[in-house]
Amino acid sequence: MKAKTTEQIGPASRDPAPRYLERMDIAALHAGNRDAWNRTARGGYGQNIDADVELLKNGGTNLMPNEIRVLGNINKDRTIHLQCSHGLDALSLWKLGAKEIIGVDISEELLAAAKQKSDALNAPATWIRADVLETPTELNETADLVYTGRGAICWMMDIDRWAATVARLLKPGGHLFLFEGHPLDFLWETEASTYELRPGASYFTAIPEEERGFPYEAAERTDPQTPVQLTSKIWTLGQVVTATIQAGLKIELLEEHPEPFWDQFKQIPAETLARLPHTFSLLASKPD
Repeated sequence: MKAKTTEQIGPASRDPAPRYLERMDIAALHAGNRDAWNRTARGGYGQNIDADVELLKNGGTNLMPNEIRVLGNINKDRTIHLQCSHGLDALSLWKLGAKEIIGVDISEELLAAAKQKSDALNAPATWIRADVLETPTELNETADLVYTGRGAICWMMDIDRWAATVARLLKPGGHLFLFEGHPLDFLWETEASTYELRPGASYFTAIPEEERGFPYEAAERTDPQTPVQLTSKIWTLGQVVTATIQAGLKIELLEEHPEPFWDQFKQIPAETLARLPHTFSLLASKPD
């Protein structure tokens, strides 16, 4: 079964934004992020097509043990991966037992890499170019599992609409699994040799901020003449959990893990790094 790629045109919903975002153009902020990720993909991010295909063909996975432990026990027949990037995680879910993969991402360049990988594997995958908040309504109540994370929700400017999107995609009895970088990691200096707060950093930052971490420099290198407009937002654990509950989902699991999902703090010794959480898992279900 060959992979398909489609694009959502036009809004799927017009839910009101939270008060602190009323004066912000969320679509414009997401569009700036789309451009940055497209440029990063053109610079080579996610383009290790042959290596990723060989990894999966040989029984490898990009999922971490804490993910496999939970995901192995739930129905994931139709899995929708929101912010699926270049497809390696989504295709790892297929290898873990999902019968059908639907990947949604704002970057058509990343999705092109995902499609090359799924075509090479003959995987039952469909790739949809859309802002996650505008994921096509045709997918409503079709997902056994909605999966997302690994540096994904920081690019969402409205956590309540994000949670509402997840809820409408899930079948009754379906699950959300979010495996994400811990929000505390936004606070630390990445080049320091111990935990050191970035100047002005706050766990309770109320509004989105201009992002100068990855993929800012990668996008800038690809097109130095065009300014990079990249925006991120720290969502606290409390905000994520509350948004999930208010969207009508039931929290079944919330765990914090010392293992990072990428090598962000290269100078901090492993024994020091392991004293604080760097990832978390959230499993929630939609009532029958």
